[in-house]
Amino acid sequence: MIYELRLYDCLPGRLPALLKRFNDHTLAIWEKHGIRQAGFFTTLVGESSQRLTYLLAWESLAEREARWTAFIADPAWHKARDQSESDGQIVANISNQLLAPTAFSSVQ
Repeated sequence: MIYELRLYDCLPGRLPALLKRFNDHTLAIWEKHGIRQAGFFTTLVGESSQRLTYLLAWESLAEREARWTAFIADPAWHKARDQSESDGQIVANISNQLLAPTAFSSVQ
């Protein structure tokens, strides 16, 4: 199992719009493509209160490539993204890391 850590830094005041997009649209599209989330988090104390952090769980890099590519190409995703940004851009920056659990990790 590998995990993908993704951080979305929103433009000021735009985090609620991103949360709504995930809740109302993105998660259903992910389900259709077999993408499994391992948790979503907002920053309570830290670098930015305008950040969404989440984890995805993958069986392999090949699975990640196939499922993420299908999601990114899905017209339903493009429609949801475009509609959510009809009143302006939401995200200033996205970063991600692919992580492998250590032998002593509580998650494998």
